[in-house]
Amino acid sequence: MLAPAYRVKTLHWFALALLTISVCINYADRGNLGVAAKSIELDLAISPYRLGILLSTFSITYATFQLIAGKLIDRWNVNWVYAAGFLVWSCATALTGLANSFLAILCLRLVLGAGESIAYPAYSKIIAAVFPEQLRGTANAMIDAGSKVGPALGVFLGVKMVHWFSWRGMFVAIGGASLVWLLPWCFVVPRLAVGRLAKASAWAPRYRELLSHRALWGTSLGLFGANYGWYFLLAWLPYYLENDRHFTRDRLAFFGSLPFWGVAASSMLFGLVADALIRRGKEPGRVRQAFVCIGLVGCCGFMLPAVLVAQASLSNILLTLACVSMGVFSSNHWALSQRLAGVEAAGKWTGFQNFFGNLPGIISPYVTGITLRETHSFIAAFAIACVVLLFGASAYWFIIGTPTPVSWTRGLISIPLTRGEDLDQPA
Repeated sequence: MLAPAYRVKTLHWFALALLTISVCINYADRGNLGVAAKSIELDLAISPYRLGILLSTFSITYATFQLIAGKLIDRWNVNWVYAAGFLVWSCATALTGLANSFLAILCLRLVLGAGESIAYPAYSKIIAAVFPEQLRGTANAMIDAGSKVGPALGVFLGVKMVHWFSWRGMFVAIGGASLVWLLPWCFVVPRLAVGRLAKASAWAPRYRELLSHRALWGTSLGLFGANYGWYFLLAWLPYYLENDRHFTRDRLAFFGSLPFWGVAASSMLFGLVADALIRRGKEPGRVRQAFVCIGLVGCCGFMLPAVLVAQASLSNILLTLACVSMGVFSSNHWALSQRLAGVEAAGKWTGFQNFFGNLPGIISPYVTGITLRETHSFIAAFAIACVVLLFGASAYWFIIGTPTPVSWTRGLISIPLTRGEDLDQPA
């Protein structure tokens, strides 16, 4: 039985819109190295193997700092912690344009990963605390759509900016422009110290208790499988289209961004569809779980043929359909985690899941780089990604089993608000 929906104020939808814009910036910043890869390869004489190292470096700190981010967000005001992380990663992006060596870019990618590690634990904490189950698919889909629009705009505008300003100018321009986002966020934040977020931070289970629950391992291993495929596309798709499909810069700007637009639209659509099914009485956990698994299997089914067909246009259609399927998954997997964890554990649960789930960000670009060096073809790299996607779908279905919310041994199991409670009142 779903709890009665409490009132979500206009301010919180506005804050969610700002977070959606910020995650768009987040993914543009982490993906712009892939756009500039060919130019950096030529300018700094970096081999594809070393490019693979650079593309994977971001995820070393992004994954490991998730555990710290979860604790910070469960302890301090999530809104200001998020602002600090945003400042760090935007500065790291801008400074990348001034780097003159492989080592300098590598260090700045490590800083970028540390700053961006704050993002998803923060999103999860805010959504779990402020939005009821019947709206979480929509709220998470907005965040996820931003994460896909970011790479789409990053590829579309990034390719043009590299042409206009060089790869260095692209990094400086994107990083500098990103800082403007902090102005409206800092204006809104003082009104977002809401009572529900304060109550949600009053107690959180320890990591030891979290790790004892099978559902946490199911979501973590599942995200591992899903993110292997996602990081593969994010890091290598522009390079693949330019190098293997021989797209010109103009074609790359459009067709390279098309799959990411597909996943953004799909994510928003299937987040709304899942919420509609839940409002009609379907069991929320099963709805989210089914969408997650169908999305991953569908992505695999379209992605492998995309590299095997000879026609570049058909390949791009299949890649777009693979990304549409990824949107079915990505609009619902965080809502599933938030349901399992509850508001009191959302920060740490998301932090651990994102730590484990982002290890492929280290592994996927590196393995792909080695595969390209050994086989001189993307076929094996696409096949590996598909196998790992199927592993992720299996984890979400079989390891989680019945998606029942965890009952924690201490703390508040739920933090209900009366329908008339004003979420805009400071804590």
